[in-house]
Amino acid sequence: MASAAEQLAANLNFSAFSKADELKKRIWFTLGALLVYRLGTYIPMPGINPVALAELFRQQSTGIIGLFNMFSGGAVGRMAIFALAIMPYISASIIVQLMTTVSPHLEALKKEGEQGRKVINQYTRYGTVALAAVQAYGIAVGLEGQQNVVVDPGLFFRLSTVVTLTGGTMFLMWLGEQITARGIGNGISLIIFAGIVAELPQALAGTLELSRQGALSTGLILAVMVMAVAVIAFIVYVERAQRRLLIQYPKRQVSQNKMTGGESSHLPLKLNTAGVIPPIFASSLLLLPTTIANFSASQAGGTGWLSVVTTHLAHGRPLYMVLYVALIVFFAFFYTAIVFNPKETADNLKKYGGFIPGIRPGDRTAEYIDYVLTRITVVGAAYIALVCVIPEILISYAAVPFYFGGTSLLIVVSVTMDTVAQVQGHLYAAQYEGLIKKAKLRGKRR
Repeated sequence: MASAAEQLAANLNFSAFSKADELKKRIWFTLGALLVYRLGTYIPMPGINPVALAELFRQQSTGIIGLFNMFSGGAVGRMAIFALAIMPYISASIIVQLMTTVSPHLEALKKEGEQGRKVINQYTRYGTVALAAVQAYGIAVGLEGQQNVVVDPGLFFRLSTVVTLTGGTMFLMWLGEQITARGIGNGISLIIFAGIVAELPQALAGTLELSRQGALSTGLILAVMVMAVAVIAFIVYVERAQRRLLIQYPKRQVSQNKMTGGESSHLPLKLNTAGVIPPIFASSLLLLPTTIANFSASQAGGTGWLSVVTTHLAHGRPLYMVLYVALIVFFAFFYTAIVFNPKETADNLKKYGGFIPGIRPGDRTAEYIDYVLTRITVVGAAYIALVCVIPEILISYAAVPFYFGGTSLLIVVSVTMDTVAQVQGHLYAAQYEGLIKKAKLRGKRR
């Protein structure tokens, strides 16, 4: 049976969209911000030889650098000012959120509400600057170690690279916050989404060219396309899956002859509460050490521990896959624990008189919700790991571009679904506002 939201969505029409002025402003703002981001991925860093850089990227694009290039929307291959993309901000967010579980100061700030959240966000920004500066310096040193890539190596080039790439990341962080506040959807996720989608046509054309040259068989390409469609359908199915807990409200006598209450509702628990965050966080943490190691190892002549890190954490290697799955599972549970508090939910139910049939209100209800949430999170974590890893294994052995991998498909589909849900929410609000205005006009005429 269709839910109320689905029934309302079926009744939406283009006239409702045309009357939603606030929604149209938000959509235009989002599109304009994403256009600014895409333009920035084509502005090159100063002091780079583009011909030598293109040759270097062609040789290393099948490794971790190719994955980093996917998240940056092709900016790494062009060594643009947005080459670091938003990954330092995501890494800083991971570190700060992990610190909230061990630092009493941060934990106290988290409980202070909006004011505490602003302070934590400020710490995250400081961490973003530090991580971006370290990564940018590592990239500058690595580029200097490559033959003919840097026009004039030296301290000035390193300083300009750190300032340029760090400034680009901070601008993207600010742009993402503006999209979240004044646009549609989550700004950070939409920036990653735009980078992946913008490079899809080029990746598809490159794959067809490999087929024309005989490097890839037609059967393999068709198999990858079928796999991509099947993964998308599977993602949509699971992302809509919910475990609904029955909530009952007792009857109350408000007057001598009138009773209220007695209704029942549901507490929906998504199968994948963490959404697209686990693979993004996992990829970000795996990119953090290998970004510097991949360049610095070649500068050191391919010896030492940097070479070992680059080799064993290469995309598609067993160690990379094991760490990737482990990080996805960890962040699935970690982020679920952050965004959903069973104790708080149980207290709210108790406050308004709601209860789960057969479960005592209060701590027992919190324990039961936590028990159910843990069980479905196990399934959700396994689903994310399966979607992200199985296509990656096939792609690593078939040399198909990363854009057809499970991680990119999960990000694209999940972000699309979340954005569409927000668009529908604004359309519902516009419809209700229209109904209220009509009711007021009828009341005045009477």
